[in-house]
Amino acid sequence: MADVTARLARLRVPLGFLAGLVVLALATPTLQALAIGTMVAIAGEAVRVWAAGHLEKSREVTRSGPYRWSRHPLYVGSSVMGAGVCIAAASLPAAAIIALYLVITYTAAIRTEEAFLRGRFGSAYDDYCAGRGPSVDRPFDWARVWRNKEWRAAVGIGIVFLVLAAKARWMA
Repeated sequence: MADVTARLARLRVPLGFLAGLVVLALATPTLQALAIGTMVAIAGEAVRVWAAGHLEKSREVTRSGPYRWSRHPLYVGSSVMGAGVCIAAASLPAAAIIALYLVITYTAAIRTEEAFLRGRFGSAYDDYCAGRGPSVDRPFDWARVWRNKEWRAAVGIGIVFLVLAAKARWMA
């Protein structure tokens, strides 16, 4: 089972592209759905940017910014972005595919990442999970956002919404 989980975690990006193509094919966006979905997706990307501005991948157990309240704020932000796409797509089958993709791949990714962090940081990660350990008051840093390649998620969601907008115009 661990092998399947690790494989799903590694394949989440290509599976996301595949799911995205199916979602775009099933989408029946309207201007109102696009407007609401865009605002929700922007909120999700804002959470991701906030998290990326605090994250020092594989260097430490990050405890600042949104990591004070969530072990996986990047996935929280991605899930909110997914909700925005569900709204904008205005299609129950598309929403079901998005939900299925998020649940399956993010569950696998979280399990894989937590095993990695536990192996790398041991009791420091366990203390973080249990809400123990030192609090870190590190400021947000745009250089971290860039280093963590958050621009890829922003560009990706922008492309999704441009395609949805084109499809809404074409369907009108």
